[in-house]
Amino acid sequence: MLATVNSVALHGLKGTPVAVEVDISPGIPAFEIVGLPDTAVREARDRVRAAIKNSGFEFPLRRITVNLAPADVRKEGPIYDLALAIGILAAAGEIAEELLQPFVLLGELSLEGRVKKINGALPLALAACENGLTNLI
Repeated sequence: MLATVNSVALHGLKGTPVAVEVDISPGIPAFEIVGLPDTAVREARDRVRAAIKNSGFEFPLRRITVNLAPADVRKEGPIYDLALAIGILAAAGEIAEELLQPFVLLGELSLEGRVKKINGALPLALAACENGLTNLI
């Protein structure tokens, strides 16, 4: 199943909308993130897996592919954790994807599932608003 949620990438003070596309398919369990992620974004796999489990949800034991689009824009930091987790839950059918479309999701997750503060929240929020996305979580 496929789900897409909104996020934003920050480069200096300029932001770019990012679509976090999550595909869950049959196959050997794996969790891959593509779309120019840096090390902190790639490490999100472990934070997101633990946060989903420790929040009382079942982590899908299937092949999970996440695309951070556009693929030619570098994605940096842990700000995509929340979007990744919610995207996985939507793709798994735990959350209705259509409810997520008006929102931009930004936040680092603790291993227990709490949302932690992020750096650059104001420029990220401004970038989201400039692109017509006015609901920020």
